[in-house]
Amino acid sequence: MRTEQILLLLKTRGAMTIPGLAQELGMTGEGARLQLHQLVEADLVKVAMETKGVGRPRQWFSLTAAGHARFPDTHADLTLQLIESIKRVLGEAALDKVIEAREHAIHQRYRTTLQGKADLRSQVMALAEARNREGYMAEVQEEEDAFLLIENHCPICAAATHCQGFCRSELNTFRDLLGEGVRVERVEHLMQGGRRCAYRIRRQEMPR
Repeated sequence: MRTEQILLLLKTRGAMTIPGLAQELGMTGEGARLQLHQLVEADLVKVAMETKGVGRPRQWFSLTAAGHARFPDTHADLTLQLIESIKRVLGEAALDKVIEAREHAIHQRYRTTLQGKADLRSQVMALAEARNREGYMAEVQEEEDAFLLIENHCPICAAATHCQGFCRSELNTFRDLLGEGVRVERVEHLMQGGRRCAYRIRRQEMPR
């Protein structure tokens, strides 16, 4: 149980120290240290040293590739086979049509989810809940003039790696759903080296 809790924390929070993990889990620092070193030996967690000023270096723990793999990509192998088959047999244009059809279906589903949500905050929260149900481990952080929609996991990562059209499609869907008066920008991107995807969402002034 502790193993899964630690992996989940590192997945959703990124790199953490032993004291930080211990506080989050309500356990002693020594207990957290023991758990982490077991995960390091299992190649699920890696450690990096940070030296700042005088004193002992700080240890930061984060997930390895094997640790990230504990949060699986949905039907990854089958998805890749289908993508490659469509491209090889029918061509890139056919794959674009498949992505467009998926985008349309998602758009319709989310449109239903957002019905009755009059303000931007409730819309973003509802969108995060919908993404959560689909395995994106989504959460919302409120900023001074914006909302940050964070997706700590990508259940279609394998597909997105092989076809960036899926990522473009999801960004387009968010923009279409929230309307012209809302600015949606991707500020972190898993496919560009980020540890997660994140979107900053804010209202923008309409031109007069």
